[in-house]
Amino acid sequence: MGVNMEELKEKVLAFATKKAAHKSKMYIKDLYKADPDASPRQIKKAANELVKEQKLEYFSSGSTVMYGVPGFGKGIEEAFEE
Repeated sequence: MGVNMEELKEKVLAFATKKAAHKSKMYIKDLYKADPDASPRQIKKAANELVKEQKLEYFSSGSTVMYGVPGFGKGIEEAFEE
């Protein structure tokens, strides 16, 4: 049975937005909890599509990539200002 990508994206975005109140940046493994029935590959694909739609954003520390909801926490530009 295939996963409806639009429904999965809604679940990932809702989970990330709820989580952003406490934690502005999340690892992909945190987003796996958005839908336990979906595979990690499907969650990652949904998260990447949300980034393309600018509903989520990437944050890279150089060694790892995290996801965040725009407007929560520091953006990539602010994080590296002196």
